[in-house]
Amino acid sequence: MHIHFIGIGGIGLSALAKFLAGQGVKISGSDIAKSEITDDLAINYGAQITIPHHPDAVEGADMVIHSAIIRPNNVEFKRAKELGIELLARKEALKFILKDKKVYAVAGAHGKSTTSAILASILQESNALIGAISKEFKSNVRTFKNSEVVFEADESDASFLNSNPYLAIVTNVEPEHMEYYEYDEERFYNTYRQFLELAKIRVLNGEDEFLAKQNDLENIYLYPSNDIKNLKYIIIDGEPHTSFELKEWGRFEVFGIGYHIAIDAALAVIAAHTLGMDIDLIRQNLLKYRGIKKRFDVIQKNGMVVIDDYGHHPTEIKATLNSIKEYAKLLGIKKIYAIWQPHKYTRTIDNLQGFVECFEGVDELTILPIWAAGEVKIDIDLKGAFRHYSPFMANRVTRRDNKVLVLDENGEVMRKYKDNLVVAFGAGDITYQIRGEK
Repeated sequence: MHIHFIGIGGIGLSALAKFLAGQGVKISGSDIAKSEITDDLAINYGAQITIPHHPDAVEGADMVIHSAIIRPNNVEFKRAKELGIELLARKEALKFILKDKKVYAVAGAHGKSTTSAILASILQESNALIGAISKEFKSNVRTFKNSEVVFEADESDASFLNSNPYLAIVTNVEPEHMEYYEYDEERFYNTYRQFLELAKIRVLNGEDEFLAKQNDLENIYLYPSNDIKNLKYIIIDGEPHTSFELKEWGRFEVFGIGYHIAIDAALAVIAAHTLGMDIDLIRQNLLKYRGIKKRFDVIQKNGMVVIDDYGHHPTEIKATLNSIKEYAKLLGIKKIYAIWQPHKYTRTIDNLQGFVECFEGVDELTILPIWAAGEVKIDIDLKGAFRHYSPFMANRVTRRDNKVLVLDENGEVMRKYKDNLVVAFGAGDITYQIRGEK
């Protein structure tokens, strides 16, 4: 079978392409620009990549799968329709891809990528499709010739309802992507409930108010916070780790710092145990987790510490900053400088007060232009909203010679960081800026 992907450079669609390639499907795809992901698909998965979109790219395909942002006026979409090729949005394609799999689906507002990657590290021979690059297997996908799949399930468009979950893990539930749910909270929470009802086994974070109320479901493991005890933070080979005791099973150590990391790890440990895995093997495999790219990603340790983090919601940023403060304390670092690239106009304006509050405690704040992610521009007075931080309103940042440079719209250096700790937050291209790749 030959499946073509329109928008194959996205983290979600590329994961499906790689997974299907591992199952023996011929894949091809297109996107508007070449990237690390498209290169990986071409070199390691044999995909024919077309840059940019071109109508001829769909020729010979048995099915075309497209990302959510692809519109009917896309040249490949139109050509596939003309040729009578089956066209599926990513959301609908999940039904076809996961229908006969034993899926361990991980959902939640925050921590689902981390929890998915941790579970994949514990279940060493499971397939994995996650929304971030695991540093352990250097990809967002891992394939084996079996039916077990660790899958990061997405609530943003309710596509997690198509994931055929055998086991469902939910880290937390917090209203977001409300434009999809027409700002109807009841509809949003009901969709999560439907997801849980689809699963045979449910492992939930009982600290979450909504999840705590779902205890009428069968085969549910709703763990309370007192299951995690004697939490402490340690450095192993210069890397941050969280050490904790869980239930009566003894001590576990996991890459990363913070109580939220312990929660994510605990959910994965409990899930693996419910599947019948030996607790000592779980403990051993947990140490193989090396973090995920762009989540508390320590990209420099010489001269100063530089961290790249995907956090793009106030709750995520606040949790990461709390972890960074602990990490800085362990390293004897005095100052923390934050650089933030807001992601989407709607998210920024809907959560503006939360963003203002989540940066409390940083020594300096730099704010970059909002990453639109395809949205129509909305005027937001960020300088005014964040005035008590006296922020640097910059155009971009870069990293050269172990220094982070903050640049204005003319490319002039506004601020130069060469010591202490710099953390960059955002889901746009800030990850390439802070790595000095753009």
